[in-house]
Amino acid sequence: MGKWDRDGRRASLSKMKVTLSALDTFESSFTPLVVIELAQDVKEETKEWLKNRIIAKKKDGGAQLLFRPLLNKYEKETLENQNLYLVGASRLRLLLGAEAVGLVKECNDNTMRAFTYGTRHNFRGFDDDNDDFLTMAECQFIIKHELENLRARDEKMIPGYPQAKLYPGKSLLRRLLTSGIIIQVFPLHDNEALKKLEDSWYTRFTLKYQPVDSIRGYFGETIALYFGFLEYFTFALIPMAVIGLPYYMFVWEDYDKYVIFASFNLIWSTVILEVWKRGCANMTYRWGTLVMKRQFEEPRPGFHGVLGINSVTGREEPLYPSYKRQLRIYLVSLPFVCLCLYFSLYVMMIYFDMEAWALELHEDSGSEWTSVLLYVPSIIYAIVIEIMNRLYRYAAEFLTSWENHRLESAYQNHLVLKVLVFNFLNCFASLFYIAFVLRDMKLLRQSLATLLITSQILNQVVESLLPYWLQRKHHAQVKRKVQALKADVDATLYEQVVLEKEMGTYLGTFDDYLELFLQFGYVSLFSCVYPLAAAFAVLNNFTEVNSDALKMCRVFKRPFSEPSASIGVWQLAFETMSVISVVTNCALIGMSPQVNALFPESKVDLILIVVAAEHALLALKFILAFAIADKPRHIQIKLARLEFESLEALKQQQMKLVAENLKEELREGEKEKAA
Repeated sequence: MGKWDRDGRRASLSKMKVTLSALDTFESSFTPLVVIELAQDVKEETKEWLKNRIIAKKKDGGAQLLFRPLLNKYEKETLENQNLYLVGASRLRLLLGAEAVGLVKECNDNTMRAFTYGTRHNFRGFDDDNDDFLTMAECQFIIKHELENLRARDEKMIPGYPQAKLYPGKSLLRRLLTSGIIIQVFPLHDNEALKKLEDSWYTRFTLKYQPVDSIRGYFGETIALYFGFLEYFTFALIPMAVIGLPYYMFVWEDYDKYVIFASFNLIWSTVILEVWKRGCANMTYRWGTLVMKRQFEEPRPGFHGVLGINSVTGREEPLYPSYKRQLRIYLVSLPFVCLCLYFSLYVMMIYFDMEAWALELHEDSGSEWTSVLLYVPSIIYAIVIEIMNRLYRYAAEFLTSWENHRLESAYQNHLVLKVLVFNFLNCFASLFYIAFVLRDMKLLRQSLATLLITSQILNQVVESLLPYWLQRKHHAQVKRKVQALKADVDATLYEQVVLEKEMGTYLGTFDDYLELFLQFGYVSLFSCVYPLAAAFAVLNNFTEVNSDALKMCRVFKRPFSEPSASIGVWQLAFETMSVISVVTNCALIGMSPQVNALFPESKVDLILIVVAAEHALLALKFILAFAIADKPRHIQIKLARLEFESLEALKQQQMKLVAENLKEELREGEKEKAA
């Protein structure tokens, strides 16, 4: 009997030898792209209602997608019962979805235009028999867009769950997630394409450019732009590192000689940010996102309000008064942020008490272990800073979501602003205090080096190495479990989904950009005190490229693709940091003993000269920013040509309407005469 059970189970499981690529052979209209995991105890009427809403036609309030369980009824009896469902779409539905979300593709005449189904044959690479016109990442983005825009109509609650209230306009996906009915929604990896990407990206440790276009094709523009910026920033740091090394080795205490180094730093920080904008425009034009129209962006899934008509677009969507949002921001969010900033300063003063205690202990004993103890307060403070930054991030996300912003871009801007203000103060307040209150340059160098190196090591371990180690252990456990059930079967769709659903969720590029932003601050703010910072940043970033690539491919679930035309508000954040660095470096040079010795009698002259130098450098910085165009000339011409053609097409359409109206009037006149 036992042998029959094993053989029967093996026979039934052998039917599941279906990979992503082979599934199309059996069901040509259904390629699984997205997985929805429901809670184990979800009621059947809820499942049926969700299925009907997903497959219903758009005119009936549905998403018009394909939907089926991962396991059929018989397979559920032989395998662990998983409430896992696959979502896909027909080729026609995906093409219509590409038009709806405004995807931009290259035309046969080498221009970039918004895709429309009616003119599909004008686009390069399109063929009625070609399924590769849309990348898998673009298809998954379209499905995510359709699922997120499933909104309640006349339902008062989720069927089977009276406590899960609904009202017209509420995002169904958001409500199902917050109610715990849906555990998660994630896109599937394409194992074959992923293996090719890894081979060209990080598995071979050679000095080469990253395959940014391939990253974009697999993960989307947002991820590709981050890795493009990381690579660009790393190479841009090399001149600073090379110049900083001799300053560190030979002229440590001659602060007046750092004037040249600090001036180069300030010009460097301006030029690299402006040149990045040009390179970014080149990339995003080639990808089509620079041309995408975002002014009529649809509401984010978390946005809620009374269902109404948007006065600009005429579309039905939730409406929420802006004054309520402003009240939440100024009466709740702002006081909370100020309270957190005060707490951060309080922790900083505890750190200085620890520094004073360690210094006093060292001066009393003078032993070797007390000299090592001098670095302990800085290390502890660096760890505390990382913990506080992460805790504050959760609070900031909750507050920003509660503020109920309509657009995803507005939500991101408010979140970034909250987090940047706190992180800037939390990470740099102690350095400013040491530099301008204590005026202890030796302690400043020690603290800056300790904070920079400790934060880099912690980020590498927490973000990549630890999750990768945990993921490898879990992967091995799942592999053994599945192979015990089907010893003669290779990796299947079932196994892939079970493995991927247990992976961690990638929360976006926010933390990655934040890490680079803080690193830029350590390098630029106090460059004349610790010129070795750039060298440490370069060493860290060369490993960061590979660890982040490993994290994206093997540690986390595949994130949904998201179109982006730039690095967004982070560009402004980096530019603001470079402006602040002008002030700090000029002030530090002005405070140096060598410069002070030149003005032994009057400090007023020194202050005036420092302020004049600072204004001159700022003026030079803004002149450079103005002189270097944000977009290359050929990109500007192409964008202007597209704008002109759009206006001409609009004029022709209006003339056609006028002509049709005149014809109609003539017909009516002839009828009246005939009568």
